[in-house]
Amino acid sequence: MLIHLLQEKLRPYRHLLWIVVVFQAIQSLAGLYLPTLNARIIDRGITQGDTKYIWHVGGLMLLTTLVQVLLSIAAIYFGSRASMGFGRDTRSALFHQVNSFSSREVAHFGAPSLITRITNDVQQVQMLVLMTCTLLIAAPFTAIGGLVLALQQDVNLSWIIVIAIPLVVIILGTVVSKMVPTFRVMQVRIDRINEILREQLSGIRVVRAFVREPQEVARFQQANQDVTQTALRGGRLMSLMFPTATFIVNLSCVAVVWFGSNRIAAGQMKLGPMVAFLTYLAQILMSVMMATFMAALWPRAAVSAERIQEVLSTTSSVPIPTHPTPITQTRAELELRNVNFEYPGAASPVLHNISFKVAAGETLAIIGSTGSGKTTLLNLVARLFDATSGAVLIDGVDISEVAPAELWSRIGLVPQKPYLFSGTISSNLRYGKQDATEQEMWNALTIAQADSFVREMPGELEAIIAQGGTNVSGGQRQRLAIARALIRQPEIYLFDDSFSALDLSTDAKLRAALMPHLKDSATLIVGQRVSTIRHANQILVLEDGLVVGLGTHEELRQSCATYEEIVLSQALQEGDDL
Repeated sequence: MLIHLLQEKLRPYRHLLWIVVVFQAIQSLAGLYLPTLNARIIDRGITQGDTKYIWHVGGLMLLTTLVQVLLSIAAIYFGSRASMGFGRDTRSALFHQVNSFSSREVAHFGAPSLITRITNDVQQVQMLVLMTCTLLIAAPFTAIGGLVLALQQDVNLSWIIVIAIPLVVIILGTVVSKMVPTFRVMQVRIDRINEILREQLSGIRVVRAFVREPQEVARFQQANQDVTQTALRGGRLMSLMFPTATFIVNLSCVAVVWFGSNRIAAGQMKLGPMVAFLTYLAQILMSVMMATFMAALWPRAAVSAERIQEVLSTTSSVPIPTHPTPITQTRAELELRNVNFEYPGAASPVLHNISFKVAAGETLAIIGSTGSGKTTLLNLVARLFDATSGAVLIDGVDISEVAPAELWSRIGLVPQKPYLFSGTISSNLRYGKQDATEQEMWNALTIAQADSFVREMPGELEAIIAQGGTNVSGGQRQRLAIARALIRQPEIYLFDDSFSALDLSTDAKLRAALMPHLKDSATLIVGQRVSTIRHANQILVLEDGLVVGLGTHEELRQSCATYEEIVLSQALQEGDDL
């Protein structure tokens, strides 16, 4: 998964990566040249007292070091550009993929997990790319070049290298292999802590209303403790790596000094080559340590890449048609033909054999008990889900064959839980129509019975709206959401229990103001109040996903026992004759 992700997303940055490879190779070779120059200074300059030679070779060493530093800086710069570009492109791909998901895929992954994958998981892989460009690419050049040059200094000490390198690889490889499952658990527990934190921030008023702060604090502490324990387990394993590698490096250097000094005493070796061999050995083992450090990053990045690829490879259950069919009519007619819908793994369908037709200028109201499938039916019309069987048609065209952008441009949806974005009232209204004028916004607010409270807010149309609209009441949120749909002037309106937070007086005024505005549109209204829906052209009564009644208010009172029961229960509650 990790290799596939890197190959796909780093393809546009191949030229930068080749520049990094070239620069890292040259700067590594420059670094390997320094011990040889140092050995020459010792053997020819110091031992023979040739000061001029020392200055000459020392100047060459300074020049080599300058070249090494400049190339290293350039390599890090281009490597950083490649890694940051990779992170940007991957986050963008994830964002667009998530936006293409239906509600089913979003529910499957969960919002907290998707947020973690777009942020933390991408960051883990991005860090691997950056460290590869800055550390790993130089490691093989240093290791191989150092090995060749070390053997040129003295072959008889090479047995130390033969023992040290496999020892480092075996010990550190064992540690890394134990880190993989730990990091996999780590990402899942980060998902969990994000989930709890998101729930607590979104539901803080409920938490306080029911005095659940101690329990929520305990729940967060438990999730936090799980993350901490997993991080400590991974940290303990990682903490073994560098002390172990450093110990082997130092032990190897002691062995070089011990056996090298004996060879010098026996006249079999000069001091300069021993110092150079010692430096090359340190460089070789340090390059192995750098590669091992990358190996420590690899498991977590691999887990993150697997989670990223899981999102990128998931296809939406609401596919975009390859050759979309345009809707040619400007006054839409909505029809459902024998529609059934069931969630994957559900024991029974949510909707059974739903059929109806709503012409332009007509209103169909949907009523039923909680869980009868009212919201699901509206979601099928908006194509947030696809019907399991049957067809949803607009002007005779199956919406599964229509481009999503064209479909949604013809629909004005007011969801059951109206959501306002952080910004201003005008910025929220312009979600419905980007180029809406102030007059159009005030007209929509007037119809939605929202103009009075908007005029009282500081700044009026530029009044600040908090995320989710938490700084306005539930009824005000509903009216602003209705205004946002009205300003679009779509062919189809979907009101999903959008009047539930309004008092009866405001509800009546809003419905009266809506009537002339809806005369050219097909309208579906999900309602719980009979007073809200009684004047609809047709009323669809749902019970357990089945149509038990379809007709006008008066017809259903005579023919549908379920509807009559709803009418009588609300008449008793409101003291009115419905």
